[in-house]
Amino acid sequence: MSKTLFDKVWDRHVIRKIEGGPDVLFIDRHLIHEVTSPVAFLGLKSRGIKVLYPERTFATADHNTPTINQHLPVADPLSANQLNALEANSKEYGISYWGLGHQKNGIVHVVGPEYGITQPGATIVCGDSHTSTHGAFGAIAFGIGTSEVEMVLATQCIMQPKPKKMRINVTGKLGKGVTPKDVALFIISQLTTSGATGYFVEYAGEVFENMTMEGRMTVCNLSIEMGARGGMIAPDETTINYVKGREFSPKGEAWDKALAYYQTLKTDADAVFDKEFTFDGSKIEPMITYGTNPGMGLGISNEIPDASHVEGGVATYEKSLGYMGFHEGESMIGKKVDYVFVGSCTNGRIEDFRAFTSLVKGKRKAEDVTVWLVPGSHIVEQQIKDEGLLDILTEAGFSLRQPGCSACLAMNDDKVPAGKYAVSTSNRNFEGRQGPGARTMLASPLVAAAAAVTGKITDPRTLIEELV
Repeated sequence: MSKTLFDKVWDRHVIRKIEGGPDVLFIDRHLIHEVTSPVAFLGLKSRGIKVLYPERTFATADHNTPTINQHLPVADPLSANQLNALEANSKEYGISYWGLGHQKNGIVHVVGPEYGITQPGATIVCGDSHTSTHGAFGAIAFGIGTSEVEMVLATQCIMQPKPKKMRINVTGKLGKGVTPKDVALFIISQLTTSGATGYFVEYAGEVFENMTMEGRMTVCNLSIEMGARGGMIAPDETTINYVKGREFSPKGEAWDKALAYYQTLKTDADAVFDKEFTFDGSKIEPMITYGTNPGMGLGISNEIPDASHVEGGVATYEKSLGYMGFHEGESMIGKKVDYVFVGSCTNGRIEDFRAFTSLVKGKRKAEDVTVWLVPGSHIVEQQIKDEGLLDILTEAGFSLRQPGCSACLAMNDDKVPAGKYAVSTSNRNFEGRQGPGARTMLASPLVAAAAAVTGKITDPRTLIEELV
């Protein structure tokens, strides 16, 4: 029987099928951080259960970590308690722990791929919704809840109903100034935030085939924002070249065996999907969100639509625009920006900082804009320095912070004040996501760079033209 990529990986990991119920799925890699793991470990302790395969679990601190002065004690008591609990639990159960000050510390969905923990054809879970990031490698990766974290720690398995299958094809060639982040925001704007609910998505077509691994991770990261259980892209030469030789990647004969498996990971020609969409990549332009969910996005040259052209109730739409202080029919271009954030598990990789730097080079940071540039890991931080990007950024008036989730969510010190507008390269623009009352506009690193030097929403293509 012909199978999709998703079928091949899922079926290989099914330990037991429950009639009329979920599958029992074996988990290859389990990633944990300080927010969703403490209660899971308490559950283990209360039942006297050990972690079954501690070598398959990896812990890093990211959500609550400060992004300046990481050598000092964490001031917030709740954050400090969660960080201390992760360290203590990891030590007690023999789990690899990368806390503040550790060279491997960083955002869980950035360091996983960097060290070869993420591998094609694997099953990967984490108590974090954006675990879908790892699907860029042809893995089945999804977020789980606290009780499920406990289940995986105890059994290395999880019970899950098998999702339906969707394929999203993006053909053609992307235009100038259009990044993987724009592709993802465009897809979400077309499908809405619930359009892929109940599905696991495979991304296919020339646009994804031509993306770097960093770009593919950005796309898969945002799968959850259209309701999908996860997203994945078939591994190819780009994937293999990225994975080979990393610390936790297979070596020697094990690599040869793994490579043979990786090469089988593609959808059969006559495999059937439950739903399929095709988009023309040449029609996508730089995107910006204008509302309070990632689906409320538009091409940056367009105007905010009126309620009659948007799915959902009029009252909800008006409430969203009211929160943002925007109106139907307005252009996003020229709107004032107070904060710019580049980072997160969506856009905290070296490619994102290269893009940002390429546009701000030779310019100056707008005086009235606060800019947080936060690498996703120490590897990214070092690359920024080694490639000379930091020198360019410093000359333009920017500074670099230390790795962490930062202003993606209001769980650390990097909070956007109430009423202020932030262009963010992160993944969610819900009310209060970046701080109580903060107004978030999701965008790519290029759109963020344009805002950082102009102090307003600016089409990055106009600044790219100046560089030519």
